[in-house]
Amino acid sequence: MDFLTLAIIVTTVLYLLKKQEQRQHTQLLAQHLSRFQIEKLMAGLMEGYLRVIGEPDVQRRAQIWTVLENTESSLVAEFQRFADEFATLPLESTRASTLPLALPYMDRLIPSATLDMRAAMKLHAQSIAAVQVGAARDEEERKRRAFTMTAELMLMQHSCHWFCKSRTVASMRLIARHKTAYEQVLQSVAPATLKAYEKLVHRRN
Repeated sequence: MDFLTLAIIVTTVLYLLKKQEQRQHTQLLAQHLSRFQIEKLMAGLMEGYLRVIGEPDVQRRAQIWTVLENTESSLVAEFQRFADEFATLPLESTRASTLPLALPYMDRLIPSATLDMRAAMKLHAQSIAAVQVGAARDEEERKRRAFTMTAELMLMQHSCHWFCKSRTVASMRLIARHKTAYEQVLQSVAPATLKAYEKLVHRRN
């Protein structure tokens, strides 16, 4: 067997194993998310922010903000329940590799180079709850909180895609869906979120 043939066989095996692992992660996350309305609430919230910021009528804006506050409260409650449920899973099934290469089962071979998604989802739940527009004192603070909440939701979505695929794929999806780079999202979340997130991502278990 020549080197080229061996390389093709090894590459094919690694690819199939990685696809199997990604499928397992996707099914696990989907199984738990399916019991909640998180994606629907998230989409409605982000669309609502764009709508209210572009609304010229003061009275109409006030009405939209009220609706958005209710949506935020529902999202916060739903995501907290999801995070609590996800936290009951064993660590072995919730690790995501932090290595740049998407190789199969590296979370088991090098557990120190992994991100515990249970902790990530707990962080996202806390961060989303902390920046709700309902706590704003005036219109300008509402807008700032809406901007920060949008970034928090994008980062949470990035974590979900990272768990299902890889950090690289998650970052590409951010650009494709929201025209926003991963680095830009990190700079737009709340300072407390960024500090805790960087500590979590770079921690060695």
